[in-house]
Amino acid sequence: MQLLPASAEEHWPEAVFPLHVAADKRYLVDAADKPFLIQGDAAWSLIAELKREEVEAYLEDRRKRGFNALLVNLIEHQFSSNPPANAYGDRPFEGGGGFTDMNRRYFDHAEWVLQRARDKGFLVLLTPAYLGANGSSQGWYLKAEAAGPEKLRRYGETIAKRFTGLGNIVWVHGGDYDVPDKTLVQAIVSGIESVAPNSLHTVHSRRDTVTADYWSGEEWLMLDTVYTYEDVHRAVLARTLQPRTMPVLMIEALYEGEHGTGEETVRRQAYGALLGGAAGHISGNHPIWHFSGPGIMPSPISWQDALDSPGARSMAHMRKLFESLDWWKLEPDANGDLVRSNGRDPGILAAVANDRSFALVYGDRADGFDVNMALFASKRVDMRWYDPSSGEFTTVRAESSGNESRVVPPHARNASGGTDWILVLRENR
Repeated sequence: MQLLPASAEEHWPEAVFPLHVAADKRYLVDAADKPFLIQGDAAWSLIAELKREEVEAYLEDRRKRGFNALLVNLIEHQFSSNPPANAYGDRPFEGGGGFTDMNRRYFDHAEWVLQRARDKGFLVLLTPAYLGANGSSQGWYLKAEAAGPEKLRRYGETIAKRFTGLGNIVWVHGGDYDVPDKTLVQAIVSGIESVAPNSLHTVHSRRDTVTADYWSGEEWLMLDTVYTYEDVHRAVLARTLQPRTMPVLMIEALYEGEHGTGEETVRRQAYGALLGGAAGHISGNHPIWHFSGPGIMPSPISWQDALDSPGARSMAHMRKLFESLDWWKLEPDANGDLVRSNGRDPGILAAVANDRSFALVYGDRADGFDVNMALFASKRVDMRWYDPSSGEFTTVRAESSGNESRVVPPHARNASGGTDWILVLRENR
């Protein structure tokens, strides 16, 4: 297993659970009303695939790297070594059916995992019944359909009694599928809400579905989600530029190690989400999401070796940057008020604090871009380049003409060989 260096960041802001939606509907806040930036890792098979000592190792690694949220399946139907049994051979349900005759030993282990996650400061986005792409055998759709709404409602009630007292859970319904019979999802939600009426719920929809539209009218839906393999920034903007009725979470995009995805794509997706106004994002890695159990493609390395992936290191640098700022003030520069080429140049993503105290620009233009300095009230604005692959700052080279400054990255390539850089602007008041 790749160990973290002694210099690795270990002290991150601690949340007070439970979380709730902020008054302006743009992000989540904790019980002390402190904004909570969702910096998540896809850990779908965590409960089913790993033994306790492995769970501890994974959680500690992710905690040190600045992750504070995990996307997890409560019960696994395909993507583990012996589904639906866990690593100890315990199946969630007795007999051959599903959602009834719950096995106490299986859910004891699940509760232990969720509690250890809470103890280490993780929000868990917990999927009670992952339905599977197109209702396939990847998930539980056929068994949910066979069980029917009443058994599913009792299942929701039982797991709510088990887990909601932990305080660190957001319930994630669906699972790569826009279920045609919504009563199956509604039944589980109803069971959970009968025990925990203030719980948070969202949906993992089919790719490129507008979750808030598909589930329009459902009062329990508290987080909209974006799931796309296309332009994350554009997909998030399509939601956040509308009147806000709920926060938006980028719940899934391309995973590192799948479909030719490398660290720069992981970074662009994550920055694209946050600079587009999302309340957070979930990144993923193959083989970590299934912990080297059955996935959708072979992996040349183990999940332990993948812990120190370039994408994971980049996410730690991202969290460090955002925690140094009042990130919740950021609003997308969709009209190009800050960066003149923005809107015409998809390589430039920018956001400006609503009080004009700071701004961020993510770009991959070696020849630079023009920044409108008149947007800031102060005549004194500190500008620095941030390397998203190393976490290092560099002084800006800029040429000014009137209210505009031409800024050029310090090098054509960053420390990892990528072309992406971040311009950080802060007013000196």
